[in-house]
Amino acid sequence: MSAQLNDEDLARRYGAPLQAEKEPDARTWQPVDLTSVLDGTWMPPQPTVGRRTDGRGLFYPGRCHTVVSETEGGKTWFALSACLDEMRAGHHVVYLDFEDDEGGIVGRLLTLGVGPELIRDRFHYIRPEGPLGTGSHRDDLYGVLVEHAPTLAILDGVTEAMTLHGLDPLNNSDASVFNKQIPRWIAATGPAVASLDHVTKSKETRGRYAIGAVHKINALNGAQYLLENRRPFGVGATGASTVRIAKDRIGQLRSHALPGSNGLYWYGDLVLDSHPEGSTEVSVDAPREQAQDSDWRPTVLMARVTDLLAQTGPLPQRDVATFVNGRRETVIAALRYLILDGYATAKSPHALIKPYPEAVHNP
Repeated sequence: MSAQLNDEDLARRYGAPLQAEKEPDARTWQPVDLTSVLDGTWMPPQPTVGRRTDGRGLFYPGRCHTVVSETEGGKTWFALSACLDEMRAGHHVVYLDFEDDEGGIVGRLLTLGVGPELIRDRFHYIRPEGPLGTGSHRDDLYGVLVEHAPTLAILDGVTEAMTLHGLDPLNNSDASVFNKQIPRWIAATGPAVASLDHVTKSKETRGRYAIGAVHKINALNGAQYLLENRRPFGVGATGASTVRIAKDRIGQLRSHALPGSNGLYWYGDLVLDSHPEGSTEVSVDAPREQAQDSDWRPTVLMARVTDLLAQTGPLPQRDVATFVNGRRETVIAALRYLILDGYATAKSPHALIKPYPEAVHNP
């Protein structure tokens, strides 16, 4: 793509108007039309990108988010779980990787059981080795965004990305420049943008913040998640990290979370089941206390899961989700409830411990 193409050329070529905040003279100093707010038809954005196993979303479309954790806290798996949700729903995702390489990231998707065709068609992996700038690199990225209309864009490695662009992660002004040049520019074309970052080393002083400038969180117009590892991830092991909400600008996530200390809300658990043969299962589960305090259970699907296990014997989660007729996320939730309630084993492949009550089969 020629570096001389302007916004209008790009829009004509790809058949879509430019929505990103690319023009410095955008008319944003005119009064905003308040009709929808005043007549009661305005609705706040909803988190519909990525999913917990109960169907609740993780990210807001067209908004910027961050996911932060210590090394091996699971932020990349958390991002890939959301990518998997979107691809299975028929959407495209873009993955901008400033830390790893295609072998590491795509290799993880393959271990999750994602087919090569689905990855080739809907997963658009980009490994930048130079700044985005205003020329051919930006044109290339814009072409991907308008051609595939992704619902999710992952920026893996914020500190590395800022350094690549000659910006100081410790400087608030540089953090603001970076946020406008890349995350907000991408989000303006439609997808939810999730930037992956590291927390500071000190647990005592880190609070809600990632490494670097405070503006990294202050400028967010979506949400920030903080992942805290509880059980280490490893081959042949089941690891888990607590997923906490550190910021929710729109406020539609906290209502489905449990309040905690330091202003953090428990939104769920990232669970990674790694099997010795090399396959992996990932899920983002609702908070367990929330499930225990609720009388609701997907009883029909729980009955179907136990019937399947009774007929076939132990099965991994991915096979249960494949063979049981029902929404995948709800089937997985049903299996989790069976484990929680003592009807199935926690270790994969999951085996039936005791029959499910007859009253559920024949209400």
